[in-house]
Amino acid sequence: MLLIGKDIYEVLIKGYTEKQWGRKCTELPPFIIKRLPVRFVHDNNYFSDRFQGIPMGGFNKLIDGLLKGIETRVNTNFFENRPYWDSIADHVLFTGKIDEYFDYRFGQLEWRSVRFEQETLDIPNYQGNAVMNFTDAETPYTRIIEHKHVEMFGDDVYKCPKTVISREYSSEWHEGVEPFYTVNDHRNNSLCLKYKSLADKEKNVTFGGRLAEYKYYDMAPIIEKVMGF
Repeated sequence: MLLIGKDIYEVLIKGYTEKQWGRKCTELPPFIIKRLPVRFVHDNNYFSDRFQGIPMGGFNKLIDGLLKGIETRVNTNFFENRPYWDSIADHVLFTGKIDEYFDYRFGQLEWRSVRFEQETLDIPNYQGNAVMNFTDAETPYTRIIEHKHVEMFGDDVYKCPKTVISREYSSEWHEGVEPFYTVNDHRNNSLCLKYKSLADKEKNVTFGGRLAEYKYYDMAPIIEKVMGF
């Protein structure tokens, strides 16, 4: 709060952060707030990277291209037939939950999940941009994504008479839902170090990504990390 002042903190930070993480700001590590850029210029970009963007057609199209010609199996549970998968691989790149890999030996790590509520509207434009964040505590969702604005600009937006929006709700993780975010408080970080000590002893296994490393990664740093594997 000392960095931005009480007014900005209460209007833009406090409500959004607490509904995103399901915890009071005073219980969260400082790095979560420090990720938000503070500028004194008229620059409305969230990131400071020189080049910003996403692949045309989305990340699915990018991944499809990277995996072209490679046998890929989906809807397959690694843990249901773990000995088989270990036997056919010279090296395993594990990107799942690190605590699950070790059968929750030291207890479960905490995660945050996200639920999306999608709606198709009979209007060409809903909010005028791809993502709108709602920083107040009263609005139950954290943001609305209007997907057409990712690749459509100017008059092209109105050539399509409908638009699709997704409301994003943050929630506590439980079995049966997808884990999205790590909760890097003291308890979870200490627990993660115990699992990392086991991971370092695993032969022919690389643990990578948010779930396996229990780290919060943005897309650009994780792509850079993957390219270095």
